[in-house]
Amino acid sequence: MPVFIAKAGHEATLHEALIGLQSLSRKDTGCLEYTVFSDDQRPGTFVLIEGWARNEDLKAHNEEVHVKEFVNVVQSMLAAPFSVTPITPLG
Repeated sequence: MPVFIAKAGHEATLHEALIGLQSLSRKDTGCLEYTVFSDDQRPGTFVLIEGWARNEDLKAHNEEVHVKEFVNVVQSMLAAPFSVTPITPLG
């Protein structure tokens, strides 16, 4: 569950970049879920919920050109490096 916090003035550009990443990543092998959410209580904060059929699919996704390009492009838009919290559904 990656969390992205935009620098002031970069909210819209980061939003657009995340929507582009979402569109491309949904086509990656093994993608079950890839949805970007806006945090309603913290403007400029975006949360990505992603699910993969296998851990290998996630690893392959992280090596895709569109992911690497996204990571490089958004660095200058972020107030802090993005954090990733691995989550597992209960039950």
